[in-house]
Amino acid sequence: MSKKIRWGIIGLGGIAHTFAADLQRSETAILYGVASRSSEKATAFKEMYNAQKAYDSYEALANDTDIDVVYIATPHTFHFENTMLCLQHEKAVLCEKPLGINLTQVQTLIQEAQSRKLFLMEAIWTRFMPSYQKIQQLLNENAIGDIISIRADFGFRTEFNPESRLYNKNLGGGALLDIGLYPIFLSLFVLGMPSEINAMARMTHTEVDSFCAMLFNYSTGAKAVLECTFETDTPTEAYIYGTKGVIKLYRSFHQPNTISVYLNNEETVFELPYAGNGYIHEIEAVHANILNGDTENSKLPLAFSEQLMTIIDLVKAKIGLSYE
Repeated sequence: MSKKIRWGIIGLGGIAHTFAADLQRSETAILYGVASRSSEKATAFKEMYNAQKAYDSYEALANDTDIDVVYIATPHTFHFENTMLCLQHEKAVLCEKPLGINLTQVQTLIQEAQSRKLFLMEAIWTRFMPSYQKIQQLLNENAIGDIISIRADFGFRTEFNPESRLYNKNLGGGALLDIGLYPIFLSLFVLGMPSEINAMARMTHTEVDSFCAMLFNYSTGAKAVLECTFETDTPTEAYIYGTKGVIKLYRSFHQPNTISVYLNNEETVFELPYAGNGYIHEIEAVHANILNGDTENSKLPLAFSEQLMTIIDLVKAKIGLSYE
């Protein structure tokens, strides 16, 4: 493989535009091909981001042997089939979160990638932010003592539209799967797997959640209090409480430029801005993995994605949310 990584993108909605813009910041990346079910959309995207090829089907992109890795940016319910398509055509894959809509899908994709010795990663860009590298350092140093609780919220108000991806059950709609994943990610990142999960939700007539509140218990006695909502704008901040101090993640906590550490009634502020749109950090991590011949990323291993979906499935069961 050459030192340039040739990317393909499947699904050309808003998040694909944000990702493609950050690809242009990388000296290692080439946006080789983009695919949409609409030929016009693919061609327009190709021209906007100087891609080399546009395809009017996902299969055509998957069949192109010149592509090294594919970014999957389709709606949630299509992640499994789109990722499987690329893996079965011997492509490395970075799939937008969630990796699947249930644990069975996630485990099946992991098994497929591992059997083919192909790179696979869930695109949780948050894990690669400079701020989260600092948080990891602080936790490793036991800077705030033993962790006793986490509090995190993620919410924004959006008009109810039963056909939108946020509320359409057939597209994997609901606050939990779209933005609730981030508070759960933080809890898993800091505290690991919970020993007990409780959750309550408010459901829409499209049978997805517009609000979800979660309380996790851990074998250490620690607790995580998490919320997500499409009903109102919330602070979208997070706090990690320890026996010696507190780490605050400012808005928006899944992509913070600023964190604070409170110790002995004194605040230390860390300004840790991300580059570009924030996706460049996970892009460069993927490049390093592929060039090194890795099949997964050590900061975001496949076992983490499996644990994340295990928790999400348990929350879904508690609130009565299921997808066909």
